[in-house]
Amino acid sequence: MTDAKLRDALLPPAVRQRLDRVATVVSEEVLTSYDTTEARAILAETDVLLTGWGAGRVTPEVLDAAPGLRLVAHAAGSVRAVFDPACYDRGVMVTTSAQANAWPVAQWTLAMVLLAGKKVVPRSRAFKASRARSRPWQAPVGNFGITIGIIGASRIGRLVLDELPRHGYRLLLADPTVTAEQARALGAELVSLPELMASSDIVSLHAPILESTKGMITAELLSTMKDGATFINSARGILVDHDGLRAEARTGRIDLILDVTLPEPLPDDDELWDLPNVWLTPHLAGAQGREVGTLGLSAVTEIEQLAAGLPYVHPVPADAYEATA
Repeated sequence: MTDAKLRDALLPPAVRQRLDRVATVVSEEVLTSYDTTEARAILAETDVLLTGWGAGRVTPEVLDAAPGLRLVAHAAGSVRAVFDPACYDRGVMVTTSAQANAWPVAQWTLAMVLLAGKKVVPRSRAFKASRARSRPWQAPVGNFGITIGIIGASRIGRLVLDELPRHGYRLLLADPTVTAEQARALGAELVSLPELMASSDIVSLHAPILESTKGMITAELLSTMKDGATFINSARGILVDHDGLRAEARTGRIDLILDVTLPEPLPDDDELWDLPNVWLTPHLAGAQGREVGTLGLSAVTEIEQLAAGLPYVHPVPADAYEATA
């Protein structure tokens, strides 16, 4: 963890009480580095590291200093930056709170999809400008019967897919790791990424950051989107060609709803701040405020499982490392 405020957000009183029932906290200080003499002394007594955003990487050298380490319980989503695969060679398991973080993102995405279907942002702007309400049957908007494209059957992608059918959508899914049968079980039709981009009224991106996914949403793909379509990104900015985003948004042809950008935040003079068909939110889709405690609860649950000799709930096994963000 990076600071005491994050520690306290991850471990609100009820969650901290559960931790104290099954574990002895070696130090109340947050380790901002594993390289100090104090940190090495703490590591020597440690069976479990409870890590969070900004935590240092558990390297072979850290493992040498923590010979009794059995578990890295990560109270956040992305884990590859936090631990080295050497953990597996030493018998140390890593768990993730990505599932706890996935639900707020799925909620945000569902809200954005519903608002995009109603064209709430541009219609609100037009309403304020004209002071006149359009007749509801004349507006080319609405959520019934439109096509939603989900890119990535990740934890978040699957949660979103689970929520969408009740709204009368046609669902498309693009994911090279999923079969057509698996997509049907998720309520979607498996299609190629180009077909999804060209066919969807609303596209929502949920792919992980891997070498193979960086820049996967190219300018060419964005140019094939329908006029009036909406592109939503709550994954990571690095997955999308931002020059392509600017080019398409500048025409007014498509709408953008972006919770993440590259860089974050955008430079002050970036045109995406001011374009009327772009809605930016400050990377708030994931756990915020009180929701952060659910990440700590997930990590503490893994520590409880270890103490009880039970299987972990959300482990990151060695064979999943390369496909894990």
